[in-house]
Amino acid sequence: LDYLGISIAPLLTALGVGGLAVALALQDTLSNLFAGLNILMTRKIRPGDYVRLETGEEGEVCDITWRNTTIRAPEDNMVVVPNAKLASAIYTNTHLPTSEMGLFLPVTVAFDSDLALVERVTLEVAREVLAGPERAIPDFVPAIRFNAYTDIGVRFSVILRIKEFREQYKIRHEFYRRLHARYKEEGIKPAVAVRAVSIEK
Repeated sequence: LDYLGISIAPLLTALGVGGLAVALALQDTLSNLFAGLNILMTRKIRPGDYVRLETGEEGEVCDITWRNTTIRAPEDNMVVVPNAKLASAIYTNTHLPTSEMGLFLPVTVAFDSDLALVERVTLEVAREVLAGPERAIPDFVPAIRFNAYTDIGVRFSVILRIKEFREQYKIRHEFYRRLHARYKEEGIKPAVAVRAVSIEK
């Protein structure tokens, strides 16, 4: 074209400006595309995994597309996260390295409790809760660790192990319900905060 006397400088300028405009317009789209490819290739998040984001959202990963990742929250709502934000976020994947996880349940009993009795009864309840075939994990034995004297009593943690993150809600409910009933039978007193009340005439 230059040989024929046609100036190509305006054409190159237009193409350059047009290319820059297109690149800027597609910046977010391209960022999400490459972030999605990175997520799929590294496999740190996979469909079916249960994740918790640093912003507080959590749920099961339903789909990872070229633009965003869809997460089903426990309330059955859909959370849509752009891939670029997910790739740069701090998150916890409860299915990696395995779906099994430890569960630490806090309990506090009164100072005058018989701690040997408390330990025995609490472990019996823990074993009952984990005894079902759908919950049993071979070779795992529940444990108790007394860890502090607090203002209201002796605090300890009950260490359980569950097959996946979503089981914890049912396990917590059943454990505390059974533990309350057994403590009542055995005469073990839960810790109660002491309050001083002044009555003025």
